[in-house]
Amino acid sequence: MKKILLFIVFLIFSTNANSHTDHYKKISKIELEILKDGKTIGFCNYDFIHSKNTMEVHNNTEFEVEIFGVKVFFISSKAIEKYKDNQLIYFESKTQQNKKKKYVNLRYQKNTNNFLIEGSSFNGIASAENVVGNWWNHKILQSTSQISPLSGSVKKQVVTFVKKEKINLYGKNYLTHRFKLKSENSNLPDDKKLDFDIWFEPEKNLILKISYSRMGNWEYRLKNIITN
Repeated sequence: MKKILLFIVFLIFSTNANSHTDHYKKISKIELEILKDGKTIGFCNYDFIHSKNTMEVHNNTEFEVEIFGVKVFFISSKAIEKYKDNQLIYFESKTQQNKKKKYVNLRYQKNTNNFLIEGSSFNGIASAENVVGNWWNHKILQSTSQISPLSGSVKKQVVTFVKKEKINLYGKNYLTHRFKLKSENSNLPDDKKLDFDIWFEPEKNLILKISYSRMGNWEYRLKNIITN
């Protein structure tokens, strides 16, 4: 039975694997709420700008963690990614993480079918098969590696289908496919590892929820979606 479900999931993703931006052509905004230990601490919003053969996605993410009224951790990040004919051709981000400044400048090199990355954690060439690790893009569930949207580092990953699961978000019920996304290298330091549970709604091709544990329990929840 599990093999059958995995085959169904494969079909869902592979039907338009090379035209994933088409899945978002009617979307103008996706709003995610960020929670830690059940308390709202910030947001992660994506604005979509569509033209004939291009799509831009503008991201604004902000959250902060307080302990006994003292701010101990915060992130403020802005990013722009651009797709042309369904190919990522440009990504740029600037992030303030506590006292650290992080950045990514990525360009697609058509002649070599690679990305040229200049980032705060990585400078070099990466395969164009990589996906930028943003939560609007369900292609992250198809890829074997992702590029950090904060620092440009390239991380190999393993995505596993867990089960079909009903969830309720903001008073609405959904039938989702739950996945586990983990780092391929299990020997990485804990603060470098990928370890996420992801709930995907296949009917609308949307990631509805992401959860992980790191000094507490974190969740990103799809709170609102605005269509054209």
